[in-house]
Amino acid sequence: MKRLVAALLMIGAGIGLASADTQSSKDHTAKDSDVSQEIQQLERDWASALAAGDLDKVAQIVADDWTGINNDGSKATKQGLLAAVKAGKDKAETIEVGPMEVKVLGSVAVVQGTDIEKSVVEGKDTSGKWVWMDVFVKRQGKWVAIRSQAALLK
Repeated sequence: MKRLVAALLMIGAGIGLASADTQSSKDHTAKDSDVSQEIQQLERDWASALAAGDLDKVAQIVADDWTGINNDGSKATKQGLLAAVKAGKDKAETIEVGPMEVKVLGSVAVVQGTDIEKSVVEGKDTSGKWVWMDVFVKRQGKWVAIRSQAALLK
């Protein structure tokens, strides 16, 4: 009888742990989905801000220590990005953001996506389909981009 009770208790404990783990997994998945939606909206806002020349909005989305790798392999900084947009060297007339995939890793989110744009960088036509990856980190309760890489598909 003691063995039966012990076995039932062990089975009950196992079911309870499995149930708690399943609930925790569901909560985590829902939280990741919310973060994914937030990050995708930030990407759309970033594209809209670039097209509108809204430096304040870009500055809110891009962290001070942001760096990017441009299509030609050169390195970009936040200060350089803002200066180029302000001077009209980098201009996006239109940016149509395509599908995105977001991977949430705690306070870090990696997003890969595409866009089709009509743009100019350093006076050169860079219109076409782009693929890119951005890394966001949550700082002081706010998601900001810290790294980016993009490539123009020909």
